[in-house]
Amino acid sequence: MLEVLKTWYLRHFSDPQAVILVIFLVVAFAIVLVLGDILAPVLVAGLIAYLLDGLVVVLERVHVPRVLATSLVVIGFVVLCLVTFLGLTPLLSQQITQLIFQVPDMVSRTQEALLKLPEIYPEFFTELQVQDIFRQIRVEITSFGQKVLSFSLANAVNVLSIVIYIILIPILVFFSLKDKQRIFGWAAQFLPRESDLSFQVWKEVDQKIANYIRGKFIEIVIVWVVTYVTFALMGLNFSLLLSFLVGISVIIPFVGAIAVTFPVALIAYFQWGLDPQFWYLLLAYQIIQILDGNVLVPVLFSEVVNLHPVAIIVAVLFFGGLWGVWGVFFAIPLATLVQAVINAWPRSDRSAREAVPAE
Repeated sequence: MLEVLKTWYLRHFSDPQAVILVIFLVVAFAIVLVLGDILAPVLVAGLIAYLLDGLVVVLERVHVPRVLATSLVVIGFVVLCLVTFLGLTPLLSQQITQLIFQVPDMVSRTQEALLKLPEIYPEFFTELQVQDIFRQIRVEITSFGQKVLSFSLANAVNVLSIVIYIILIPILVFFSLKDKQRIFGWAAQFLPRESDLSFQVWKEVDQKIANYIRGKFIEIVIVWVVTYVTFALMGLNFSLLLSFLVGISVIIPFVGAIAVTFPVALIAYFQWGLDPQFWYLLLAYQIIQILDGNVLVPVLFSEVVNLHPVAIIVAVLFFGGLWGVWGVFFAIPLATLVQAVINAWPRSDRSAREAVPAE
């Protein structure tokens, strides 16, 4: 057993740079895991600066000074966020309020439909079973309402923290972009001299992650807009809210599209029943999903992600369990990082053979 472990160790960790890479990844992972909440503004600002750096570089190529280019990009980003937030938040809030007021009517109609089941299918349902089902639905609705209320109260308490973050993040983004080379130079002095393997992994992952995140934002916007236009033209209630959910659902590959189908189908059913309009809407929604998966995603991510669907789902479950929504969003970039480390990992077959005793 010891010889097997020794052989495995010599094969995978005989290169000092591999040990350096492992230490670097473990330290980075531990910092995010332990200090993630405290350093959240810094991490978010670093991510935004990472994404906006491409625009700053483009402006520098046309001879705009770095400071001015950074100022223009940050101001444009802040204005875009404000316009989006102030323009969409009231509309989404209004539709959420309207939906909440319609929940009692939806529950009543659901009860009526359930009570008819024993008459239509007496061999499968009894009145007692239907009452139990409806009682469970009431419990789930009450529990969900309590969770929403507690979430709202918790957010109200953290309003001051949110305001501070809103002020701090643009400042951190500005200085991260403006002093990019100085920050990298300061960080480089703490790295060992022999870090070629770490830089090789970073070089492979850098372009893929940046392109993936930018592509994902583009995909969210396109799917959201197309879905909203489709739902609005077909007269579906809560079109903005439902299309927003559809747009956000692309963050979670495979699972998101399936999960968001239920609220879309439920709202359409309560609005039209099983009339043809209901089936036309589901057909249009399915066409949007097919075009997203077979046209938009290949165009945006053709050379970015080369992962098996099982690996993607495992990454979503693992990193989502660690960091919630942020973990879900960055599951594929993080899985790409793991893939790059595996591809670049040095394997000393010679050392492994020497470690095996001759027969």
